[in-house]
Amino acid sequence: MDQDESPDPEGPGGGERTDGPTVCSRCGKVAEGTPLTWTFSVEDGVRRHVCEECARTNIRSIEGRLDTSWW
Repeated sequence: MDQDESPDPEGPGGGERTDGPTVCSRCGKVAEGTPLTWTFSVEDGVRRHVCEECARTNIRSIEGRLDTSWW
């Protein structure tokens, strides 16, 4: 039997809908949809995606912004 290859109506993020490409807010890299290896933050109500390469390069800065309750 053929598998149903229709896209998930909820989107790839478990309810997160993505319309069009995702752009890294640091380097400008463009990806179709939202890759699972990318991360994101919400700053001033705006969702900002960061590609895998930028996240790895800037991990100390990203961790430094976490509240102490996360540690």
